Amino acid sequence: MTMTDPKILAVVGATGAQGGGLVRGVLSDPDSPFRVRALTRDPASGKARALAELGAEVVAADLDDLDSLKRAFHGAHGAYCVTNFWEHFSPTRELTQATNLAEAAQAEGVAHVVWSTLEDTRNWIPLDDDRMPTLMEHYKVPHFDAKGAANAEFTRRGVPTTFLLTSFYWDNFIHFGSGPQRGDDGTLALVFPIGDAKLPGIAAEDIGRCALGIFAAGDEHVGETVGICGGKPTGDEMAAAFTAALGEEVRYQDVPPEVYRSFDFQGADDLGNMFQFKRDFNDYFCAARSVELSRELNPGLMDLEGWLARYKGEVPVG
Repeated sequence: MTMTDPKILAVVGATGAQGGGLVRGVLSDPDSPFRVRALTRDPASGKARALAELGAEVVAADLDDLDSLKRAFHGAHGAYCVTNFWEHFSPTRELTQATNLAEAAQAEGVAHVVWSTLEDTRNWIPLDDDRMPTLMEHYKVPHFDAKGAANAEFTRRGVPTTFLLTSFYWDNFIHFGSGPQRGDDGTLALVFPIGDAKLPGIAAEDIGRCALGIFAAGDEHVGETVGICGGKPTGDEMAAAFTAALGEEVRYQDVPPEVYRSFDFQGADDLGNMFQFKRDFNDYFCAARSVELSRELNPGLMDLEGWLARYKGEVPVG
């Protein structure tokens, strides 16, 4: 390899929301100093084949298979590491997967890992704190806590890591049932248990593009925790943005976290605790995420209004 050869970025979750943004950010830039190695469990899938057609190197890897990750990280300069709790709802498995990622990165000498993480909320709300229920015996917000706990796996192995704190996906309004719901009186409402707190949010694709900005900055952010978001709207401000985008009034409906936890879908208790954490520790949570830095890393960053201008047609209106 010569000094002018592009550096390989191994991207976990390349066919998903976060990794996909990073992959497309590299592939859309003919002058990029990087080339993409897209990791996926199924290189024959339609999404994987589409990435290959765009110019990505597509390789098979499984987060539960350490050896496959070592092979996929071999020769890579950087690795974007992410886990998907919602595939299996197991924080224990998620922590094991993150540990595999850290071990593979150490074994293969990866020069820069960007680890997509979140807070371990138990540092703010101990398990014996009854302000919110303890879930699965060991967690307050399982899909946050395991990621936060995994930070130490990268640190103690000496892996050069940027810890990327992500935010609520605007895309949840499309895919996770968080969009406007029509009530019995026919009016539309956004339902969140956050009171008048701000909710940092971001387009999922912008997470990957912010990560690309981190890789492009070289070693500048190694060892740092970088929090990203595209905006910090309140519930009322989100409702106003939807009203303008949809041309129909959308109201914000605040509900108590205990009500949200009782909703009839898998993970409602986890998400109810998550929103309560964001509400109760809002000053910290917002301060940890910078719109300005996010835009420096990713000049195309979308706020909620910008995201709605592009994707409002995909938002199901219940």
